[in-house]
Amino acid sequence: MVKIAPVLAASLLILNACNSGTNDASKQEAIGNEAPGQPVETREQDAGYEPAFPGQTRAPGVKTNTAYEVRVLTDQLKKPWGITTLPDGRFLITEKEGTMRLVSQDGQVSEKITGIPEVDARGQGGLLGLTLDPEFASNRTIYWAFTEKRENGNLTSVAKGMLSADDKRIEKASVIYRATPVYDGDKHFGGRVIFDKEGNLYLTTGERSDKETRPQAQDLNSGLGKIIRITKEGKPAAGNPQTGSRPEIYSYGHRNVQGIDFHPETGALWVSEMGPQGGDELNLVEAGKNYGWPDITYGIEYNDDKISGGATQKEGMEQPVYFWDPVLSPSGMTFYRGDAIPEWKNNLFITGLNSHHIARIVLENNKVVGEERIAADQQQRFRAIAEGNDGALYAVTDEGKLYRIGK
Repeated sequence: MVKIAPVLAASLLILNACNSGTNDASKQEAIGNEAPGQPVETREQDAGYEPAFPGQTRAPGVKTNTAYEVRVLTDQLKKPWGITTLPDGRFLITEKEGTMRLVSQDGQVSEKITGIPEVDARGQGGLLGLTLDPEFASNRTIYWAFTEKRENGNLTSVAKGMLSADDKRIEKASVIYRATPVYDGDKHFGGRVIFDKEGNLYLTTGERSDKETRPQAQDLNSGLGKIIRITKEGKPAAGNPQTGSRPEIYSYGHRNVQGIDFHPETGALWVSEMGPQGGDELNLVEAGKNYGWPDITYGIEYNDDKISGGATQKEGMEQPVYFWDPVLSPSGMTFYRGDAIPEWKNNLFITGLNSHHIARIVLENNKVVGEERIAADQQQRFRAIAEGNDGALYAVTDEGKLYRIGK
């Protein structure tokens, strides 16, 4: 258990009571942060594997010097899962059970947006990530991932549709891609979608968790445990690595990727990946590469058994840039592109579920050189995050809140 100084504990009680806070260094330390230069994580490791190189885990802690506010805009959402920013500054948010809502920057929540295909919301399934068409301002098209019911089970699918002029419904919704095979389960659907600068759509898929489906993460004839790269029509994108019989596969060997973004300057593709106990990963993804699951991992089974004999390295398989042990439980993520808080420029912000904070990750030359815990005093399961048009970060939580984090 993390011990908090009495004065700090009192401050945190006040902050929690009003659902807001500040990072003013003279008043508050983020829960879990140690002295600068010391890792923010001090708990005993679960898996306890040695890193492959210095800095692969427990990077030095850093602290934001700029004062910023952590504020709840609304607590009226129902299990929000994805968030994206509209050109006019509002937020389009998916709710796990199968609805979308618009939320204004002052926290006003719209009625349910209709016209969305039915989702299978059992377990970890439901209406998942979403993204805007690069030409949204003119075509009002939205793309989203969801768990789709199929005969004998379900799978991760991608659909697209147009937001009506009155913002009340999705028109002409259609499914453009299905990550087969179908499996009767309720875990590890991946579910984030993002466009690259060429207008190709990336989808993350999970390997469906169970031991019988895990090997499909290594199977180039399966859509499970992959990053998929397709066109707006759901066809394999030109220039894909053409591995196996599924030309839509961009990379493989993934367990359950729920965070994805491109570095604002280098254009490199980064993902955050839920691992098993003690094995969450941050990966720099390249076309055609194998990211190892389940043949290598820095985690263990939830009953503490080793996975694949305890192997953490294997020829032909990529190492994570960073891993967490104990886990971060990473979900959504975004690079900070704004100017409001200059020291955050090009930093990566990853939402943590059972870790109850947002991880700020400082990168240099594709290595993690600093980590900070943001909004840890709020004790929320942070699910997804996006940057607003005002240079603030906006994060949704499983508990139904939308936070604004910024100046």
